[in-house]
Amino acid sequence: MRITARLRNAGASHEVSLSTAGAAKTLAVPAKAQGPGSAVNGGEFLMLALATCYCNDLYREAARMGLTLDAVEVEAGAEFDGVGLAARDIRYRARVSSPAAADRVAQLLRETDAVAEVHNTVRAGANVTLVPWGA
Repeated sequence: MRITARLRNAGASHEVSLSTAGAAKTLAVPAKAQGPGSAVNGGEFLMLALATCYCNDLYREAARMGLTLDAVEVEAGAEFDGVGLAARDIRYRARVSSPAAADRVAQLLRETDAVAEVHNTVRAGANVTLVPWGA
């Protein structure tokens, strides 16, 4: 399954499109109020990717375990110390509202942490390669 994100920024125009296995959708992301570029930075999107992945995976894994979730809240954060420096101290936390027993919810949180794809990608230090446009 191929996942892609594309953006086009020109002047006050900022367009973002996403695709998973060919299913396209758009995402409303504003342009910077002053100057070119996106009003949302890559670090914010990286933290959103971690939070979104864990949220979605909690629901997936809860269904697998036969648990009902009433609500999920996930917060992810990291330190970015300067230009060109990798994020450090990436941490996240989740709060789950569920009628399930506390030990089952704790198990869900642990098991989901082990299988969350974006988290495992960051943990593995995946290669990132710049390729020529059209390649």
